[in-house]
Amino acid sequence: MLKISCTHKTDTMSAANPPAAFCKDGDTVIFETLDCFDSAVSEDGVMDEEGCYLANPVTGPLFVEGAEPGDALEVEILSIKTRGWGAMGTGFGEFAFVNYPGENKYHTFDFSDGFVKIGGHRIPVVPMIGVIGVAPAGEGIPTTTPDNHGSNMDCSRIIEGAKLYLPVQVEGALLAMGDLHALMGDGEVFSYGLETSGEVTVRVRVIKDAGLLQPTLYEGGKVMTVASALTYDEAVRLALESMYELLLKRGWKADEAGLLMSMKCNLVICQIVDPQVTVRAELEEEFFK
Repeated sequence: MLKISCTHKTDTMSAANPPAAFCKDGDTVIFETLDCFDSAVSEDGVMDEEGCYLANPVTGPLFVEGAEPGDALEVEILSIKTRGWGAMGTGFGEFAFVNYPGENKYHTFDFSDGFVKIGGHRIPVVPMIGVIGVAPAGEGIPTTTPDNHGSNMDCSRIIEGAKLYLPVQVEGALLAMGDLHALMGDGEVFSYGLETSGEVTVRVRVIKDAGLLQPTLYEGGKVMTVASALTYDEAVRLALESMYELLLKRGWKADEAGLLMSMKCNLVICQIVDPQVTVRAELEEEFFK
């Protein structure tokens, strides 16, 4: 089985990145990933201030033979295996906590038994992928910034068993991923998830002429369109447009598709802390059969 080492890392999603590996449509690939700190934070919570580290490094990219602009790349997440501990920074003075002063420092948590302990509670971890995407058309985009190529979406539903569909924008797609979280609530409201490293095993397939507008996720019996923009209004519009277009392609009438969405479609904030905010629209899979 093909495995890509985390020594093949970058902080930019770009068509100019040389492929770390090549695979065929339908192949299974393992990505060895680093945490968002590029391993700069030690297990005792100390940040190495002297080294040269990347922000949100991703492993890759993977060139998928046959993937062309206009296609979609299906990424089936077969497994996510993390190390046994993670680190988090605090977000005092930022975003939702802008009115709350406090000391910003790093905390580490052991979850080698599958649970994280905080405030007297024992919470099961649910590993997810924070950054996953393909190369955008045009200029490269830092891995801190999500857009219609995916990347730093921080969507809590990108977990083991999910299928993510990414709009291919350059030949070979150039898939890359990293920034694993052992646990993160929708919104990532205190600036960090429970950041960790690990290995992600995926199966990739090329869906020809898919015409996707935004990354689209199938997980837990739901279809989700994920969109990122500078404002919440714009991100919401993009997510809903993408969901509406999916329904139309499945044969729904224009008015009935909109009515269904008002009856059953839910909007969820994925993250509020990146250079662009991310939201998702959710609708039960049964409406697409």
